[in-house]
Order: sequence, then C-alpha cells, then structure tokens
Amino acid sequence: MLQEYLDNAMSKAVYEKLEDGSYSGKIPVCPGVIAFSETLYECQKELYSVLEGWVIVKLRHGDQLPVINGIDLNLKREPVYA
Repeated sequence: MLQEYLDNAMSKAVYEKLEDGSYSGKIPVCPGVIAFSETLYECQKELYSVLEGWVIVKLRHGDQLPVINGIDLNLKREPVYA
C-alpha cells in the first residue's frame, strides 16, 4: 500500500525547467515536497526520495497525510472514553 501511495503521489508531480536549464519538481498535494536537479530524470529521483522522507516524518509524528486517489495512510485512532 505504501508503494502504491508513493506512486500515486508521484503521478501528481509538476516539473518546471528553470532559467539556468535545471529542473524543479513539486507535488502540490504534499506541501513542502520539492526538489531541484540538473536533469529532469535526477529531479524525479530526488523528488521521490524527498516524498519518502516526508511520508515517514508525517507518520512518525502522527501528522495527517493527504488521501491520494483513495489511498489513506492515516492512522485510525479509536476514541478514548473516560
């Protein structure tokens, strides 16, 4: 399921060729996931790596992840009754 989530997130990536000929990439549904590199291929690889780290940090801290194409990695918490 994690691999499917990452692949679906990457399918939403947006790339831009910068004035100096390098590339930037971001995934708008995943705020803060951005990468820069000299080639589009390297930018894609870097963006994937950044995305992996971003997901791990979000899960570790219990932060909400966006639901992407119906894939929800958010932990389901049981209500606490006092």
